[in-house]
Amino acid sequence: MRKIPPVNAIRAFDAVARHMQFQAAAKELGVTPSALSYQIKQLEGHIGLPLFKRMNRAIELTSAGELITGKVDEAFEKLEDAFALLHPDSDKNQLVISSSLGFSAKWIAPRLHKYLEIYPEIDFRLSASMKLVDFVADGIDAAIRFGQGDYDGVYSELLFDEIILPLISPRLYEQMSGIADENLLLEMKLLHDDSLKIIHGIDLWADWTKAVGYSKVDITKGTRFSNADHAIETAIDGAGIVMGRLGFSSRDIQAGRLIAPFKYMIPANRSFHFVCPPSAMDKPKVLNFLGWLRDEVCEQADAMEIFTREKELIE
Repeated sequence: MRKIPPVNAIRAFDAVARHMQFQAAAKELGVTPSALSYQIKQLEGHIGLPLFKRMNRAIELTSAGELITGKVDEAFEKLEDAFALLHPDSDKNQLVISSSLGFSAKWIAPRLHKYLEIYPEIDFRLSASMKLVDFVADGIDAAIRFGQGDYDGVYSELLFDEIILPLISPRLYEQMSGIADENLLLEMKLLHDDSLKIIHGIDLWADWTKAVGYSKVDITKGTRFSNADHAIETAIDGAGIVMGRLGFSSRDIQAGRLIAPFKYMIPANRSFHFVCPPSAMDKPKVLNFLGWLRDEVCEQADAMEIFTREKELIE
């Protein structure tokens, strides 16, 4: 008989060791923090050693915790691989990609026909959601995430850094003064993409106007959108000027639906990343999709390099 502690207690330890936070680990496992704490204490009682140092507002692994955390994580990966053997061909041609609502609508969907022409045998599924996914439980092969790249326990690859700048329809710009200065913004309806503010605390208009020294613009006014694609589409329709994102709006800029009249741009200090479980990198369908993404990103970079030659990036 194998002498191991209760599996639920081991899962609790694995989650806390990955998050180094009881609240986040409890959310992942769908239990309360107190229940999670009880499971950890049960495990520590079983082995007779403390696994975490509990401080006022943080926790640390003890030497015993450090000793086993990698092995425990490896053991769960092997269990996942073992049970996946029961259905080896069930999802061979089905590829499920998770992405935010805006990126799905503005970046992946308009380009997807090219991918499907190359891989017509793939049953492609796009899961558009803002929530963090559980790759195994949600049946997700890979995801596109916007952040700083600190994704633990997964394969992560930078796709492109994002740049912030004002965007406006050429028709509306011609109707106004046609001069890109602070006075133009005083006359315009500001369109706010609040998706980054909700998730990352980034206020696009506040950051850009501060960087360029425009103090007269009342950035509290205007129309607000929780989805970036809605803000962009409203700007294309000529309802105002949006503080947009260069890579996110690259196709609209190339097509002439939007222009960037101002000289100055700022970094978002966030990037788009391809992420997936390490084991997914052994799947041809995932590698093929990643290869297609790389090609599209290179094509976008070439087009935007020409566009940004006359722009100035304020770090």
